[in-house]
Amino acid sequence: MLILIIAVSVGICVAAVVGAVAIAFRGEESSVAESRLRNLTRKKSTELDDQDLIQLRNPLEGPTSFVDEWMTKTFDIKTMLEQADLKIRLSQFTLLCVGFAISGAVACLFAPVPIFFAPITGGVLFFLPFIWVNFMRKRRIGKFNAQLPDALELLSRSLRAGHSLGAGFGLIAEEMQDPLAREFGRCFEEQNLGVSLEASLESMTRRIPNLDLRFFATAVILQRTTGGDLAEIL
Repeated sequence: MLILIIAVSVGICVAAVVGAVAIAFRGEESSVAESRLRNLTRKKSTELDDQDLIQLRNPLEGPTSFVDEWMTKTFDIKTMLEQADLKIRLSQFTLLCVGFAISGAVACLFAPVPIFFAPITGGVLFFLPFIWVNFMRKRRIGKFNAQLPDALELLSRSLRAGHSLGAGFGLIAEEMQDPLAREFGRCFEEQNLGVSLEASLESMTRRIPNLDLRFFATAVILQRTTGGDLAEIL
């Protein structure tokens, strides 16, 4: 009988976790992107601002739901997901957390343990995806921090060779590895779409909380407004 209870509880846990993961990652990214693209193309080109274009490049933003607002205000998980570069919406992430919590609670109900373990286990497993996201976030930011000095040196050489700043960003995207190549490549693509350099750099510093990167962004903005040799500054 005990073996049967354990087998049933394990089966329910596995089914709940697999179902939550499947639903969470079965996103509607393409439909959201197409909808935003249609909305933006209805506007006149003079009406497009930087935020519209940045959101066009990030279709996972989507319409803000109640769950999205609650998770953002309570845990700031939206920023963590963006910094970890995980392609999952807030509502899907919440569903994943709930799936883990329910599976843990149900397992305790069927297992030969005191019933008060059910809410405790469910609460612990609810935060398991948070731990995973934070781990992915720290690992990605750590890789970026290690790559940044080489990227700035490459950009400085590109500027001394007479290339533009945008061309330097494109060179970094081609020559460097992810995640730094992805971030500078995203900044390069946003400028090609018409986003101002200031807005694009601000968006990148929000995704990568690095003090040296913020100094670099400030130096670029000051150089564009007051003049000077950016290659010497770098």
